[in-house]
Amino acid sequence: MAEPLLSSCCRCYSLRAGSLISGIMGILLSIISIIVIFTTRVEFRTILMDWLPQNAVKIIFALNLCMTILISLLMIFGVLKKNHYLMMPWVILGIMLAIGLLISVIYTAVVYFIDGFVLGGTLWIIIGLLSVVIYTYMWTVVYSHFVVQKNENERGLYSKQPYRR
Repeated sequence: MAEPLLSSCCRCYSLRAGSLISGIMGILLSIISIIVIFTTRVEFRTILMDWLPQNAVKIIFALNLCMTILISLLMIFGVLKKNHYLMMPWVILGIMLAIGLLISVIYTAVVYFIDGFVLGGTLWIIIGLLSVVIYTYMWTVVYSHFVVQKNENERGLYSKQPYRR
């Protein structure tokens, strides 16, 4: 059996509450991001496919955010129903997103520095790394609750008496 990395969220909330907060915040931030994508004139770019038209990039981002909403809903439902299998997609996607966010923050800051925007690069790296730390902590909270729930579910499978007539 795996051990959870944390025993509480922010030292005053349960892992369950922290997981629910993470899921709700993921949904809210995704909805806000979708609104920002389609209502502002900010130019969004991808790191690898910078040749894509702006509308295609916006649609790709919006689809990713919709998937985040779906996976966050699954995770919330898994927490409420004590089903660790429903939490698993969020746990797997979450660590990949944390790595992607870190790469994106570093890449964007380097581009700012290369283009001579030292203040912008510095702010981007400070705020970006702070975001990565917060996101990684919240992922750790959800992962810890996932492990606790998985251990409880597995213990429940083996502790039940076999059916006898």
